[in-house]
Amino acid sequence: MWDLPVGKSAPGEPITQTATRELYEETGLIVDEKALRPVHLIHAAWGVEAPNGFLTVVFATHEWSGTLTNAEPAKHSQVCWTDCTALPDHFVPSTAKALRSYLAGGPGVSLHGWEGH
Repeated sequence: MWDLPVGKSAPGEPITQTATRELYEETGLIVDEKALRPVHLIHAAWGVEAPNGFLTVVFATHEWSGTLTNAEPAKHSQVCWTDCTALPDHFVPSTAKALRSYLAGGPGVSLHGWEGH
């Protein structure tokens, strides 16, 4: 299953620090927190590791350094750059929806698993 780099905040860690840390841990890419722009919020009703739901903040940036690498091969089989208008098959649905909404200039919030509410 494909996804954007994601992760959980450590206690006392601001969300921007979480984003830059997780990006580096998973991909080897370095981004300054000031270069992040929040572009979407996913509110999911449930998740594999979050049966009571979770919030995901999706950030965008156009500034980074480093070389894309699979920095966590025990967790991920591969990482790659892809054309964001042609996402790979088997992309995590909630993240794919958020990315497509952002690229289309759509709403900045999506609900996943809340159908019927």
